[in-house]
Amino acid sequence: MLILIPAVFVVAVAGSMADAARLLGGSGADVPTATAGWAAAFLAGVAMYFQTRAARAADRRLVLAGLAVRRLVAARLATGLALSLLVTAVALVALSLRTGIDQPLRVAAGTLMFAVIYLAIGALVGVTVRNPVNGTVIILFVWILDVFFGPAVGSPDRLATRWFPTHFTTLWMVDLPSRHGGRPGDLGWALLWTVSASLLAWAVLVATSRISRRHNRGHGRFATGLRMGLRDNRRNLALPALMVVVPVVFIWLSKVVTEDGYLTTQVVDGGQTTTRSFWLPDVHAGTMTPIAVASLAALAGLFIVLDARSGDSRLALAGYPKTALLVVRLCIVALAAAVVTAAALTVTALVFDARQPVIYAVGNILIAATYAMIGVCLGPAFGRVAGVLIAFLVPFLDLGIAQSPMLQSQPPGWARLLPGYGADRVLLDGGLTADFDQTGPLLLALTWLTTLTLAAALLFRRAAT
Repeated sequence: MLILIPAVFVVAVAGSMADAARLLGGSGADVPTATAGWAAAFLAGVAMYFQTRAARAADRRLVLAGLAVRRLVAARLATGLALSLLVTAVALVALSLRTGIDQPLRVAAGTLMFAVIYLAIGALVGVTVRNPVNGTVIILFVWILDVFFGPAVGSPDRLATRWFPTHFTTLWMVDLPSRHGGRPGDLGWALLWTVSASLLAWAVLVATSRISRRHNRGHGRFATGLRMGLRDNRRNLALPALMVVVPVVFIWLSKVVTEDGYLTTQVVDGGQTTTRSFWLPDVHAGTMTPIAVASLAALAGLFIVLDARSGDSRLALAGYPKTALLVVRLCIVALAAAVVTAAALTVTALVFDARQPVIYAVGNILIAATYAMIGVCLGPAFGRVAGVLIAFLVPFLDLGIAQSPMLQSQPPGWARLLPGYGADRVLLDGGLTADFDQTGPLLLALTWLTTLTLAAALLFRRAAT
């Protein structure tokens, strides 16, 4: 996955993100180059997070056995650096095949700085955030802000975005002078970010290398199991906060940073297919909502099932009905998806006036439920690390690229085969038209949801055996 994901991301995303950048006020010309850094950054951050979390107990035993803390931390960071070099190399090869590289040394150095900065972010999150859902969502949140509101996609002159981790790294990498770098220049600030992040990660890893925390899971019959599952998630107070804050900030910023312009897309209204233009600042936030909803719902489904897997297996061996276990977990997943959807719809209602609010809400609910089931399927099939990477890539390619009305007036033919097609057509129909005309896509969305739920049930029962 560390090879496949960055390659697919760079090859599939470069052109579409360039089109989106032009709509949002950027030139778009620099986006293909920046995609190599974006891919390397996210992969390095997530890989370092899971390496840090997985090794905490073992690291404590090694330190107690006499291994010097500094040597241990150096080994962990060296492993992370090796992973960073791997994803950097893959991203650069993919970029070379996709568009070519005009300044290979500059782009290679910039991509590596991206990876190292996010390597440090992954390490910092790893030692401070125990729960993998929270940790992954935090890294994803930082990455989304850094990419979608950074200088390659939006305007490079916004004061608020100058403090983003890779602002100056991006500008130097794509050879776009910022004119606000002062005496150090863009390269100086980029190196300062890279070195400072690395030193901070080193210091925090050294200071916390002797900390190891444990937690237990709840048990019971169906009603008790559901109550214990909810109680277990209530103990994780950061999770509901992240599930609310991430979509709120993402959608609100989508409204704030949108440049003036028009969005032209095909819609079906009153049975007639027409091409209409919409004022982009009025509709952009509404079209971005499903991306946030799908990503967080997929992560929630993945981690809720994985976190309970060992306990569920013991309960199944003790005679607890597998069907009851499945229903308990799906209820908790559904609740998490509902929280994400409610938060997203609440902030969307403040910045986007849907023509059919109920239909628009139904579309978002279908997307949340569909991607929550995808997350439930990914957990048993791929595990934590690979599951997270796929849960990041699939909704981005599906809803952010293939179905996006910002990038094409109608989704291409192959996009109709993706899980988000039906629900997204329902959502856009509710957001942009006065009459409901998407019965076929609605049935397709329900078919996807039913199929994924059955697949999730099958995988869950096998994992609990």
